[in-house]
Amino acid sequence: MTTDQVLVERRIAARPETVFSFFTDRERWLSWMGRDGEFSFTPGGKYRTNVNADHHAAGAFLTLDPYHRVVFTWGLEDGDMGVPPGASVVEVTLTPDGEGTLLTLVHRDLPPDARAPHLEGWTHYLDRLVARAEGRDPGPDPWLQP
Repeated sequence: MTTDQVLVERRIAARPETVFSFFTDRERWLSWMGRDGEFSFTPGGKYRTNVNADHHAAGAFLTLDPYHRVVFTWGLEDGDMGVPPGASVVEVTLTPDGEGTLLTLVHRDLPPDARAPHLEGWTHYLDRLVARAEGRDPGPDPWLQP
């Protein structure tokens, strides 16, 4: 982590095209993060998703650069952790790495008290994404339990 951001990287044994689809298809997104949600996967398109038992996230997609980059705003509807919808930005970069992909996620504009919980959250969810993109089942998400 640096001053106002969270950084998480994962090497994934799947091509960037496959990994990208987990950020641009509702069912694939919900297979690694969230219970339900509405998504408009276009620049300027909005989304709202029940991330876990306690939080609904909302924001808008800023950039969808096929197979390379996805950028979206992020925040929690209840304003928890001082991050209301649209208050922060998540940038996901996909870099070809042999037969796989290096995924780099940078979450910017987080207040100090929100950084550690978001690092924990992105670590949890990106581990689930890796499993899905590699064709494995990460099992039920324990964070979806009330």
